[in-house]
Amino acid sequence: MLQTALQRYINNFKGFSREIWILTIITFINRAGTMVLPFLSKYLNEDLHFSYSQVGWIMVCFGAGSLLGSWLGGKLTDKIGFYRIMIFSLLFSGLGMFTLVFIKSFTGLCIGMFILMSIADMFRPAMFVSLGAYAKPENRTRALTLVRLAINLGFAAGPAMGGLIIMGIGYEGLFWVDGTSCIVAILVFWLLVKEKKKSKFQDKEHPGEVLTTSVFKDKPFWFFLSMCLITGILFFQLFNTIPLYHKKQFSLTEFQTGLLLTMNGIMIFFLEMPIVSYVERKSINKIKVVTLGCFLMAISFFLLLVSGFTSVLVMMMIVMTFAEMFAFPFSNSVALSRAPKGHEGRYMAIYTMSFSLAHIFSPMIGMEMIDKFSFSSNWILMGSFGLIGTILGIITYQLVQKERLKKQLS
Repeated sequence: MLQTALQRYINNFKGFSREIWILTIITFINRAGTMVLPFLSKYLNEDLHFSYSQVGWIMVCFGAGSLLGSWLGGKLTDKIGFYRIMIFSLLFSGLGMFTLVFIKSFTGLCIGMFILMSIADMFRPAMFVSLGAYAKPENRTRALTLVRLAINLGFAAGPAMGGLIIMGIGYEGLFWVDGTSCIVAILVFWLLVKEKKKSKFQDKEHPGEVLTTSVFKDKPFWFFLSMCLITGILFFQLFNTIPLYHKKQFSLTEFQTGLLLTMNGIMIFFLEMPIVSYVERKSINKIKVVTLGCFLMAISFFLLLVSGFTSVLVMMMIVMTFAEMFAFPFSNSVALSRAPKGHEGRYMAIYTMSFSLAHIFSPMIGMEMIDKFSFSSNWILMGSFGLIGTILGIITYQLVQKERLKKQLS
């Protein structure tokens, strides 16, 4: 029985091209080095002594840069190809991390974060297009999941290591490690992966189906994106308000906060690929799965209202992790499935921009709520957002079902 389960788990990782594995490895190197994000709000608040409101605005600039970077990445990928954008983005975001060490003023950090994220998040739409170029069509969802596993395994290693680095040499050490990991990751990519000139995204002679209607008229897609925006706002609380709550309410060290995030990454590493394979094998509707993920995120925030004992933080993280495993890999897949053949890049750029918007709204709303009211008020608001997102998911499912019925009748 155990051997069968182990063999089935291993089978989930078969059938990928060499380039997909290299992309996965460089993503892991990069994410393992991304130790700054979980501790950024703590660094700004505790080391540089900015108010919660100021921290919120710096994180808004972080999100605004992410939004611009996602849009630029999608545009420039179509113009000059994913390969050059990926190399440019990782190289210069690594160098940018080194520069941030020396910026201490509020205005300087707002500008620095905006520029850094404008460069760093050009990587995401380019990476999605690279998966389309290097993965077989039948492996695309699993390839996306494999890269997400690398991200989460990197996040599992990163925060615990980051907590130790902070306790050893201070917050500034995180910026040096993160910058170095970006440069190492892109050197590995440049040395081992050659640019694929021909892919269905770039083949001008055979562009696939003509996009007869604008993406902006795709009503189910926009309801779905609204739910994705909400799941993003909820999820990014893990990196801005929740680490502050750990310290203020429970006096957790950076290392202990890092261990909770490490638990999240380990759970995802072992469970996400089997969940994805099960959903695909049973042909479960992916919009339903994403909607369930949004609902579980709402529950995870309502759990934080029980603030009397530390174990609630573990319970919250377990529920949030399952929510993440249901919401994120399948939302990628739903966004891709809405795109006509040959126009996936455009849809994925808009999809990634929804999470960039979440980067803006999540800290802005969260930090203002805890600054003006309380942590509990923020958890109630976030849980309520999650319930609204769940309703949007149900509406999306109904619209898609009507759409399919209409096609069958015509």
